[in-house]
Amino acid sequence: MKKSLLAVAAMTAFAGAAQAQSSVTVYGILDVGFVGSHYNGTSTTANAANVSNGAGTGGLAVNGGSAGFGQSAESTSRIGFKGSEDLGGGLAAIFTIETAVNPNGSGSNNAATTGTGTFGQFNRQTFAGLSKSGMGSATIGTQYTPVFDVMATTDAASMNNLVGNAVYTGNLQSSTGTYNTGLGSYSSTGSSPTSFDASSGAYVTRASNALKVQSVRFAGLQGQAFYAQANSSQSGTTSTGANNNTVFGVNADYVWNKLNVVAAYQSFRAQNGTAAQTTTGAKAADGSAGNFGVNASDSQTYAAATYDFGIVKTYAQYITRKAFATADNNFGTSRSAYQLGAKSFITPTISVYATYGLGKSSYAQPGTAYANFRTTQLGSDYYLSKRTNLYVAYGSFNQSSNGATGSTGVSGVSGMNYAAGVRHTF
Repeated sequence: MKKSLLAVAAMTAFAGAAQAQSSVTVYGILDVGFVGSHYNGTSTTANAANVSNGAGTGGLAVNGGSAGFGQSAESTSRIGFKGSEDLGGGLAAIFTIETAVNPNGSGSNNAATTGTGTFGQFNRQTFAGLSKSGMGSATIGTQYTPVFDVMATTDAASMNNLVGNAVYTGNLQSSTGTYNTGLGSYSSTGSSPTSFDASSGAYVTRASNALKVQSVRFAGLQGQAFYAQANSSQSGTTSTGANNNTVFGVNADYVWNKLNVVAAYQSFRAQNGTAAQTTTGAKAADGSAGNFGVNASDSQTYAAATYDFGIVKTYAQYITRKAFATADNNFGTSRSAYQLGAKSFITPTISVYATYGLGKSSYAQPGTAYANFRTTQLGSDYYLSKRTNLYVAYGSFNQSSNGATGSTGVSGVSGMNYAAGVRHTF
């Protein structure tokens, strides 16, 4: 009997020790509330749909509005699993799996516009790799880009999903904002971006088939290198040649006392070996560019600084993006913007923030179509606990017309979002 008890105790201790070597954490965000949108413009282009990118209530018609219970206005709802296994000597195996969630069942949010069930059927990030204590980590899979990673700590509005943020916006690469390097074309939907305007297209959020190497913070500095590649050759009646898609990016994040300075650069390039090396289409009257073709280059740069004065934390941000057809680099689109912000805890449980941004977009043929825009966001959070908060938020953008008409014209458009809701993290 004593031997049996000792055996059971030994097995239990061994199982406990084995389990202690690895861990898996379930985490997520549920964000629901009331969301309203309004749009003023002259066309039903992507500008209208992007106004409600956090509402989950669908796109808008010309001079239209919508209001109703929605989701993911402050943060995209999600569920994820992350874990690590201690391999000894400071080495660990790590992984993350994360998908978007639609709390209201149907409709769309900023991250998942497909699927009508609770799960948005969208891979936000999925990767695995190794980490080394005192050195850093290396991971492969679908991952956030270098720009997104440093923006996450330098945006006063915490990158919410309402319009009115000049540097963190919707993305015309695809409905998910993911650059899929495996499909042999410039975007994950098989078509090129049309234009970067006031409410969309600031940068690419994530990329698939990516290797990310990130260092630990040393003397206040942390760095990251990012590379994605998917090359293929094919032959057939509809597609012949080589499809080469590559992504390269780096960032640096420096912290000194209450000062935080970041910078990031990322470049996307798509090449297709078919005979169709020219661009197609032309700039529409609303400023949208035509298709870039399957040979395109896209570069994005971000820089920001924050300083915490104690009573208030201040933010300064700059972002620029240029994409062009490699068959004719005069055929392209660009977007640049500056933004200032401030955030303060007026009580231990209530925070307020405000941002104001200015920028310029250029479309298609050089020197013809352009537009200036300005953006604003205001919001407040009331923290019921460390995991649950109530929020109210408002965002707006206004894109001016350049006064031209026809092929050189850019329409004046404006839009706004407002939201009140509850967010719970777990």
